[in-house]
Amino acid sequence: MDGKKTRMAAGALGIGAALLVAIATHEGYRGEAYRDAAGIPTIGYGETSGVKMGDKTTPERALVQLLESTEKHADAIRACIHVPLYQHEFDAYISLSYNIGAGAFCRSTLVKKLNAGDYGGACEEIRRWNRAGGKVLPGLVKRREAEYAMCKGTSSNGKTIAAK
Repeated sequence: MDGKKTRMAAGALGIGAALLVAIATHEGYRGEAYRDAAGIPTIGYGETSGVKMGDKTTPERALVQLLESTEKHADAIRACIHVPLYQHEFDAYISLSYNIGAGAFCRSTLVKKLNAGDYGGACEEIRRWNRAGGKVLPGLVKRREAEYAMCKGTSSNGKTIAAK
């Protein structure tokens, strides 16, 4: 084996600890339900499904929920991605999907470009998802830059961290 990485079918790629840490870091933890920038009830590490104001969680329950939700997003985007990916590309797309929703992800120009084989153009599309409630948010700009770097296989300082 020469160490060269190859793209694999999305169905063969999984959820890793590094992805969960990245999502948890971007989302932050809140033990009580709050309204996010778009006004959606949110709890734990950015969980919105079934959340009602007044709900409470613990860090342990929130991590379990994060893993379950991340797996659901991975399954959903696997269904709309029809080209092979590197793990770092898949991770970036799951992180984006976790934040914007799998439906929005699968209907996006990003997926159209990706399925047409335009890997670079698909990664670029990540940067467009920087708004909540119609406003560009600095936190989303920062997150999208991190996801873009992940997608391209580079660190935030531009060093290669994965096969391109």
